Amino acid sequence: MPCHPDEIVVAQAGATVYRLYDVGYEIDLGRAGGLLAPLAPPRAHPGPRRGEAAAILTPTPPLIVDLGSDTIEPAGGPVTATVSAAVFDFGVVSVRLHLPAAARLPWRDFVRFAVALHDSGPLRRVLDRRLAELIGRINAAIQRPSVAAVTEDYIVFRIAHLETAGGEPCSPADLDDHALASLLLNEPRELSPSARRELLPHRFAYTARDFAALTWESALVVEPVPEDRDIEYILEFANAQLLELRVFDAALDAELPRMYDRIAAVRHAPYGLLRRRYRHVLAGLQTLVADTTEIVERVENALKVTDDVYLARVYSAALEIFRGAAWRQGIDRKLGIIRDTYAMLNAESQAARGEALEVAIVLLILAELLLPLFGRR
Repeated sequence: MPCHPDEIVVAQAGATVYRLYDVGYEIDLGRAGGLLAPLAPPRAHPGPRRGEAAAILTPTPPLIVDLGSDTIEPAGGPVTATVSAAVFDFGVVSVRLHLPAAARLPWRDFVRFAVALHDSGPLRRVLDRRLAELIGRINAAIQRPSVAAVTEDYIVFRIAHLETAGGEPCSPADLDDHALASLLLNEPRELSPSARRELLPHRFAYTARDFAALTWESALVVEPVPEDRDIEYILEFANAQLLELRVFDAALDAELPRMYDRIAAVRHAPYGLLRRRYRHVLAGLQTLVADTTEIVERVENALKVTDDVYLARVYSAALEIFRGAAWRQGIDRKLGIIRDTYAMLNAESQAARGEALEVAIVLLILAELLLPLFGRR
C-alpha cells in the first residue's frame, strides 16, 4: 500500500551544499596536490562506482581535499558541517558543505530543514571564506589566477531510506509532485499540472530502492548504499561545466564592446602608410578565440558518455536542465562575431598595405622618369 507523504519519515538524511568558482585558466593538479599534502593530503576522485558507470569516462578526475568542519546555524540551532573541495584541472573549484539532518525526520520537518538551506547567505559566506583559504594554499598551481564574479550554487538532498513512523518501508515513488516541489523548489503552494510537467519532469530510478529527481537549483537522491555517490559526482561535474560556459559567455559579452572601442581608437589614430595599424587588435582577438575555444573544448571533453545507461541519462538530463547547449550556442555565436571581425580587419589591413605598396610603386616609376630629366641639367 502506498505511503502518503504526510506519513513518510526520512532516515539517515542530509544535504550537500555546493558552491563552484572559476579561479583561473588552468590548475596543475599534480602541483596543487603537492602544495596541499602537508596539511590535508588530497586524493584523486575515483569516479562513479557502479558497474554501469563504465560508460562515464573522466580522463582527468578532480582532486578531492578535506577541509575540516564548520559550525553553522542555518535554522533551528547550530549544526556541525564537514567541508571539502573538488579541484578541477580546467580552473574550477567546487567547495562543499555536508550538513547531516536528524537520524529520523518526518517529511514535513525534512522540508523545513531544506528550506533553511535555500538562499542561505551564511552558508555562502562560509564557502567563500573556505575558497579564499584554499586558493591561498594552491595559488602557485593556478595558471592566470583570478576568481570570476560568476559562481554556481547547487544543493543535493540525500536520503538513505523512506519509511513510516512504525518503520515500514516506503517507496520513493510515493513522493508526489507537491512533496518534491516543497523540497526542491522551495514552493509550498500547490502547482498546476502544467507547472509540474515543466518544473519536475526529470526523475530516475535504477532499482526499486533508489531514486533521483533533478531541478535547476537542487536535486533529491534516495540511495541506501552510503558509498554510492555517483549521482552527486555527475551533478557536480555538470555544474562545473555549466560554470565554465557561463564564465566564458560573460567574458565574451564584456569583450565585444571593448573590441569595438579599440577598433574605433585605432582607426582614428595617425598611422603611416606601411604600418600595421591593427596588429595589436588582431593579436588580441586571435588569442581570445584560441583560449576560449581550447578551454570550452577541454571542459566538454572532461567527462565523456560512451553509452546510454542510467548514469548517462542522469548526466544528459542535468545538461538539459542547465541549458548547456544554449550556453554553448551563445559562445559559438559570439566567437563567430569575433572571427568575422578578425577577418574584416585583416582584409582591411592587407588592403591598406596593398594601396601603400601601389603608391610606393607609382612614386618609384615617377622617380625613374624624372631623374634623367634632372640629371641632364
